[in-house]
Amino acid sequence: MKIGKEKSIPILSSYEISNFHMQSIEWLPIISNTKHPDFHINRVDDISDKKSFHVLPHRKTYHDFFFLKKGTSKRSKGLNSYVINAPAIFFLPAYQITEHEMISEDAEGFYCHFHEKIFDLFPKILLSEQYGFFQYQSNPVLQLQPNTKQVVENILERLFLLYRKEEYNKNLVSLYLMAMFEELKAVSVHTVAKNRKSNYEITKRYKHALTKHIYEFQNISDYANLLNVTPNYLNKCVKTAIDKTAQDLLKEMLILEAKTLIQHSQLNISEIAVKLCDQTPSNFARFFKKQTGLSPKEYAEKN
Repeated sequence: MKIGKEKSIPILSSYEISNFHMQSIEWLPIISNTKHPDFHINRVDDISDKKSFHVLPHRKTYHDFFFLKKGTSKRSKGLNSYVINAPAIFFLPAYQITEHEMISEDAEGFYCHFHEKIFDLFPKILLSEQYGFFQYQSNPVLQLQPNTKQVVENILERLFLLYRKEEYNKNLVSLYLMAMFEELKAVSVHTVAKNRKSNYEITKRYKHALTKHIYEFQNISDYANLLNVTPNYLNKCVKTAIDKTAQDLLKEMLILEAKTLIQHSQLNISEIAVKLCDQTPSNFARFFKKQTGLSPKEYAEKN
């Protein structure tokens, strides 16, 4: 089934996602997202017509994950597409571009999304600092061994029962989610050091800010202000952590956004230049070619 391109990549809140999903599929939510705005869970079985399943490129203001107990699915994170073969779980951090492309008719499992403020019970944390699978550059797919798969399934079944209640226990939901993340952390190929140096923490926060604010800010000083550090200190942290400059990461994020808009939107090159970085088409084209080796037009023709 061919789905037409959107005019731009939407950023969706928990109140908006159900209507967006229902553009192309028949999804049967148990309880409205407006009733439990910080947490949502649905069985994959509730997708009644899996043949036509296709959720167009979008961002969300919250994190999500997709647990596949049985079957196959295909979903993207940024510009990369991933085939998910059960048993597996796919994690997506907030504000990351994603497209859910297909799901097999025999698929079973759970889809869940949540806002970080559901973890008010815990000290303030960034999930990307605690769990590698929520990092923006990580592989989002975790293949599960039978024992781990059963643990995850049991937790999600319990969360599903809690979600069906009119007045659910937010603290209990957050505890179950954290327990699941801790179980998966033990089997994840990504390890996060307990005692991080400041430069790694600042770099991760900077990447998070880039993903969230790239349309608003294209100057290092703006991001330094957001992180409450000086531009020089931000650049030093990034250079020490990953041997790149803060400007390098900013350019990489701009190129990622530009490629995504070229591939998945109906905007022409001039419109993308203005929307993304408020530049003239010629300046934008020079920047794009310098970073990629191709003009925007050449990239569009290849993709």
